[in-house]
Amino acid sequence: MKSVSLFISMVVFISIGATSLTADIASGQKWYTKGCKSCHGNGSKGAAMHTQEEWDELFKNGGAVIIKKHAKTPAEVYFNGENFQSKSKDLRDFLFEYGSDSGNVPAC
Repeated sequence: MKSVSLFISMVVFISIGATSLTADIASGQKWYTKGCKSCHGNGSKGAAMHTQEEWDELFKNGGAVIIKKHAKTPAEVYFNGENFQSKSKDLRDFLFEYGSDSGNVPAC
């Protein structure tokens, strides 16, 4: 009986973890569509601009590199604002999930 309870607990825990991971990617997709699509195209085109490793580098240190790349562009205000800071992890998760070397294609 104890092993059954442990198994059920693990299944619930894994399900919750998988749901929250999807939520981050879905939220990042939403923010990509709102803030990035007008310049970088749809999600599959934008995410494919870099490999997963490159997306990791761009979003290190609070997104310092990606913020610098958008300096002196119309997007500069967004990248220096609270919205980017609060949603950067979700945006990174979306872009990473669909990076050029991921083999995944978003539906946006």
